[in-house]
Amino acid sequence: MSVPVWPRSSGVLLHPSSLPGPFGIGDLGPMAYRWVETLAAMRQRWWQILPLTPTGLGDSPYQTYSAFACEIKLLSPELLEQEGLVSSSFWAGVHLPEEAVDYPRVHAFKLALLREAWGNFRAGRASHLREDFAAYCAREAEWLDDYALFNALRDALGGASLPDWPAEWRKRDAAALAHARHAYADAIGMYQFGQFLFDRQWSALRRYAAERGVQILGDIPIFVALDSADVWAHPELFLLDEELRPRVVAGVPPDYFSADGQNWGTPIYNWERLAARGYDWWIARVQRQLTQVDLLRLDHFRGFVQAWHIPAGETTARNGRWVDGPGRALFDALRNALGTLPFFAEDLGYITPDVHALREQLGLAGMRVLQFALNGPADLHWPHNYERNCFCYTGTHDNETIVGWYNNLNPSQRHYLEKTVGKRLEDPAWDMIRLAWSSVAVVAIAPLQDLLRLGNEARMNTPSTNQGNWRWRFRLQQFTPDMIERLAEWTHLYNRVVHS
Repeated sequence: MSVPVWPRSSGVLLHPSSLPGPFGIGDLGPMAYRWVETLAAMRQRWWQILPLTPTGLGDSPYQTYSAFACEIKLLSPELLEQEGLVSSSFWAGVHLPEEAVDYPRVHAFKLALLREAWGNFRAGRASHLREDFAAYCAREAEWLDDYALFNALRDALGGASLPDWPAEWRKRDAAALAHARHAYADAIGMYQFGQFLFDRQWSALRRYAAERGVQILGDIPIFVALDSADVWAHPELFLLDEELRPRVVAGVPPDYFSADGQNWGTPIYNWERLAARGYDWWIARVQRQLTQVDLLRLDHFRGFVQAWHIPAGETTARNGRWVDGPGRALFDALRNALGTLPFFAEDLGYITPDVHALREQLGLAGMRVLQFALNGPADLHWPHNYERNCFCYTGTHDNETIVGWYNNLNPSQRHYLEKTVGKRLEDPAWDMIRLAWSSVAVVAIAPLQDLLRLGNEARMNTPSTNQGNWRWRFRLQQFTPDMIERLAEWTHLYNRVVHS
């Protein structure tokens, strides 16, 4: 099976929302370009991001309103000003917190910003964008039209979730939707324009990164939210009842992260229906993602073999059962359509031999996380047990930071860690970065929090919680030249510099 062969390399995990800047959230503007320059100075091949899709429940990019759309909260006001769409006077006097993302305030500001840009565009400004916008709408119509209408209807209902919509809208009555398209044409156009602007800003940033030897490592969640344009437009592809409510929802049983497991509340695919259609929806989804990134992390790879089906209405994930997924058939269809499999697998948690077998059959790299390596000498997460075809992480977006993790270890755990590493850990974050970079893993990744030696106040996400996540942002003064020089030196020392 054809899979990419990635060179020995390394990178940093940082979602754009965590970049510094004056607009309450990181965006695709000047600071993103400066970040790319910093990655290049550190001699990193990969900028790993989280899903770029619109954040949903709990502000999570893994609970998205669309598997195809992107997050307009990441639009850069400064770049919109450069396009002639808005004036800086629009945000004069606007003061948004810079320490952490305040999602409700940021959403209100960015939506107002988009509305201003759309109004100015309709009034004749930025005429150089007209042909490109029309071409974009035609090219992306298959998902864009439904997504824009979904948002317009949702707004008209005051943000009501899909299960609470009037039946004629929820069940896509043709006459009702025709009327809505006419009544809400302006809002529909605005949401289409927002996606066009995002793709324009992101494509320019990605080109800038590629010119400096930096590639984008993306993330594709296996499931989509119930409250999504995908479920609304394609209910036949999910296990729903006649009222479009899920019969079962996805999650994972009790594990390392939670004694109750994780109940994600996301509907599960009707894999039989997808198979009958040649997995066309999944192929289109991946093709869309690959216009934005160079490589995709397959979130919850285990779910492609078997998914944890939780009866709808359960508040925890304890009472579920494993049900077979599509297995290799999906990936054969993707390979036939794409010519390759540009993925690596998030194969963490409760992994059975059949999951490892599928990953190995497909030739996909798996993940190893140093924080999980304290279960004895045979633990797969210790570098001395690695195979080359894996991605090594100090931690992921779901983990504590290394400093927070180390501080929470008990004395016996610290003793075992230091005995295995072979030294006293006086600088735990950078000691673990060295361990990852020096490993045989083909790719080594560290979250920026670990480079900055930050504690759990900088944690990105705590699984099984819906509040206070995804908010972390760094500050420029936290970066020092010696960090850049040190990582560049280690990347060279451990043969992770990719030469063009």
